[in-house]
Amino acid sequence: MRREQTLVIIKPDGIQRTLIGEIIHRLERIGLKLVAMKMLVPDKKHVEKHYTLDPEWIEKVGQKTIDSYKSKGHKPIDTDPISAGKRILGILVHYMTFGPVVAMVWQGGHAVEIVRKLVGGTEPLTSDVGTIRGDFVLDSYMIADISGRGVRNLLHASSSVADAQKEIELWFDKKEIVNYRLVQEQILYDVNLDGILE
Repeated sequence: MRREQTLVIIKPDGIQRTLIGEIIHRLERIGLKLVAMKMLVPDKKHVEKHYTLDPEWIEKVGQKTIDSYKSKGHKPIDTDPISAGKRILGILVHYMTFGPVVAMVWQGGHAVEIVRKLVGGTEPLTSDVGTIRGDFVLDSYMIADISGRGVRNLLHASSSVADAQKEIELWFDKKEIVNYRLVQEQILYDVNLDGILE
């Protein structure tokens, strides 16, 4: 479990807002270990493949969007989940390809769940204060939809261990993931803390 890995992508707006260091700092500070990182400008096919690794993603994200509108008392733009999901996929592809991103693999106990907690909800407006999105973004689904663009939420974080494994394989070759030891791992994981005192 302490070697659980998750994918985090700092999206183009995170790069343009110069938040790379802040994001890495928050993930390191909790005790996660960075085992892979690269900057690139992904192409359209790569981003489409990323979002559709789960064949049900289009319908799920479409339904989530419709439900979000209804829960706030607003009329959804689309009422069909597939149509809504396809529209969102097109917007996300444009968003993720308009500039460089930083893709990273983070490792540690409960890495997926911890990162999701630190990052906050997908919609910055409803993300808790203290999360990355809650502290650094004021965007909402409604503002983004009215503008015909993706919600600017700085990051992607894998939603499950299974998704993380698939996403990591899509973004990184095995040889790009570095296996190394941090001294702090002894503090976080060793039972007896042997060797602290001389």
